[in-house]
Amino acid sequence: MVPRGGDGRVTATKSKERMMSEAYRTNNWWVSPFNFLPEVRQQIGQLPARVRIHDATLRDGEQTPGVVFRKDEKVEIAKLLDDLGVDRIEVALPAVSDEDVEATKAVAALGLRAKTYVLVRATKADIDLAADCGVDGVILEMPAGVPRLTYQFPTWTEQTVIDKALSGITQAKSRGLAVTLFPMDLSRADPAFAERLFAAVAAHPDQPDGFAVVDTTGSMLPEACGYLTRRIREVIGCEVEIHTHNDFQLGVATPLAAVAAGATVVHCSVGGIGERTGNTALDEVVVALKVLYGVETSIACEKLTSVTARVLELAGFHHAVSKPMVGERTFTRESGMGLDLVKEQPLALFALNPAFLGQTAGYVLGKKSGIASIEMKMADLGLATVDEAACKKLLQEVKRVGTEKKGLVTDAEFLELYATVVGKH
Repeated sequence: MVPRGGDGRVTATKSKERMMSEAYRTNNWWVSPFNFLPEVRQQIGQLPARVRIHDATLRDGEQTPGVVFRKDEKVEIAKLLDDLGVDRIEVALPAVSDEDVEATKAVAALGLRAKTYVLVRATKADIDLAADCGVDGVILEMPAGVPRLTYQFPTWTEQTVIDKALSGITQAKSRGLAVTLFPMDLSRADPAFAERLFAAVAAHPDQPDGFAVVDTTGSMLPEACGYLTRRIREVIGCEVEIHTHNDFQLGVATPLAAVAAGATVVHCSVGGIGERTGNTALDEVVVALKVLYGVETSIACEKLTSVTARVLELAGFHHAVSKPMVGERTFTRESGMGLDLVKEQPLALFALNPAFLGQTAGYVLGKKSGIASIEMKMADLGLATVDEAACKKLLQEVKRVGTEKKGLVTDAEFLELYATVVGKH
């Protein structure tokens, strides 16, 4: 029977209130309490307590057109990723160049806490090269999608894919490597063939350590990612990993669905860099897992902004200033309404505390500014306060300049306006 208050309205149970208060609101975030209603959590299913983060910035991220990481840069980024807390670092496809081989050896020799991986094709030469580089594991790639098999690998049959997958697993295991089977474009594979591949891997004497749901074109619904994750767990029983792209702006939604279905390794890249629209962004998926799902990772969230900034600097890549989590203006307001809360109580305005991500909340001046904006800017610049009339005049001038230039009013421009208004007042 649903409990009701004296006025007849439905009231929450104490257990529901306790669950919500413990999960949706902390010093670091204040998100929707509806996320944690028992009815909603029941729909999500049994979540793992923790997932591991496989960072592919140095390999898949480098496939961003025009991005090149030199050997010393790969070493620097690997150290940053290790300090950030990623569990696995995918260093390269060593077969690409001699410098990639040397970079892989250098990163593998660092003695990082994170495990080192490389991408390999299902050939003895690639696998032996990976082992000789001293890495811990390989991402064993072969085509699986119908478009790839039809147009890129026209001489391959479905049986070729299965044979190469199984022989590749055996070869990698014989060299002491951890193996993640990585069927490229699995999301566009013939469903019947996918089932045959799963069954063949399940029956193979040498089992992979992981099997990746690979959405190379970012074209899977979250529900489809969840379905494939469950099928792999049911048929093979090994750890399921999820690797998706952002072509339909689902680069975070699909990994969340896979984790809800039992995936325990998430592939991502710093800042979401990668081919076309990019890979799953490390910062976004880690924070979503922790804050919205309550699933832990080993990532130090307060370092996300600084690490992302440095990696993208080395990549020569710039993300949108409004990018979630780590954008330069993600926690910046122009509107004057409620501006005092930016510093005093940021969670009244934002779902996340900027400090949680190594960010700071801020404000800018422009067309949408208010009196509070003017007062705050005068205080921040150490200017003498003015009376109400002068303050209103300053606001009018700020709005005028912001409107005319179709942009923000800089500190230098504000100082000029201040001098003019105060001088006339």
